[in-house]
Amino acid sequence: MEIAVLADVHANLPALEAVLEDIGDLDVFCCGDLVGYNPFPNETVELFRRQGILGIMGNHDYAVVSGDSSRLNAPAKKVVEWTAKELSADNLKFLSSLPKSYEDERFSAFHGSPCDPLFDYIFQNTSDEILTSFIGKSSILILGHTHLPFTREIKGKLVLNPGSVGQPRDHNSRAAYAVLDLEKQSAVIRRVKYDVDSVAREIRRQGLPLEFAERLYSGD
Repeated sequence: MEIAVLADVHANLPALEAVLEDIGDLDVFCCGDLVGYNPFPNETVELFRRQGILGIMGNHDYAVVSGDSSRLNAPAKKVVEWTAKELSADNLKFLSSLPKSYEDERFSAFHGSPCDPLFDYIFQNTSDEILTSFIGKSSILILGHTHLPFTREIKGKLVLNPGSVGQPRDHNSRAAYAVLDLEKQSAVIRRVKYDVDSVAREIRRQGLPLEFAERLYSGD
């Protein structure tokens, strides 16, 4: 059985639409951060609601719904404040309803890590000892937050970060997601082109920090 795994969509609607088209009929799971950085928060959340996409909360989602952006830098705070004003009541309610973690017999998921579900950064070079301590009853652990895709197999278990749909940071401007084979416990990272210009234009039109438009082109 295969599912598609997303993370860090960050209100980038054109990237999300391109990824969902590429995914086709697979079920989808999102490992947090529907909003932040980019200028389409309502459209992004509404698409998640409309398609019934299962997911968890990320640190930018939390900042928007809680009003606590103290752990974000100044440009990211500006977008969080703008997003909180832009979101409809229904979309804000949906964002607030997202859990901070997920676990079933197939996999467990955290935006950060089990130690700090919202804010912990776990990278590909994180030690086997630490990653093993994070893997609970499920044999697959899904993480987000870093915007850097990776897969690691440790003692017959899989750790996966699908990268970022909406703001890649691995020097590749294409949206990233993963196709996860739950039976084989293996994953493939996929990349999808989308209309970056349209997102950059809207960032400028809304008066959001220009650096978030520029980094979409460089993927860093």
